[in-house]
Amino acid sequence: MYIQTATADDASLIATISRETFYDSFAEKNTVANMQLFLDTQFTEEKLMAEVLDPLNVFFIAFVDDVPLGYCKMSPGTHTQNPTTDPSIEICRFYARKNSIGKGIGKALMLHALSYAKDHDYKKVWLGVWEKNERAIAFYQFFGFSKFGEHDFLLGTDLQRDWLMEKLVQ
Repeated sequence: MYIQTATADDASLIATISRETFYDSFAEKNTVANMQLFLDTQFTEEKLMAEVLDPLNVFFIAFVDDVPLGYCKMSPGTHTQNPTTDPSIEICRFYARKNSIGKGIGKALMLHALSYAKDHDYKKVWLGVWEKNERAIAFYQFFGFSKFGEHDFLLGTDLQRDWLMEKLVQ
């Protein structure tokens, strides 16, 4: 397995993985219409190309035998519910393909993300996770993240709640 920093050339790949993994993760508990609306507005190739080209964002893609199995998007900044002067970075997206869950892709990506945060002198890493995504919450807790708040997340037309979780960088 290896992890590489994405470039603009990877925007289409990131869009594909995003759509696939988001659908696999959340379709079972959401309507088809809301899933499609979200995918068609949030995970377009054009939107992701702009995100990849934004110098504030960093994307990491995990590969096994040259097959992309997951990715992580990070962006500097704090959440309004947790203002701090400490340099902070958000894990905006964290996805592994369904066939790779439980095979170490998520662990490797998380360790890479935390190492990136430390190497770039961030003091806090934070993220939002759907309150009903128990597997993801347990994964983040395993890595030392704890809940500091909640915020709304609009999936299509369905207003949902995300937990806000953070970890001090050590």
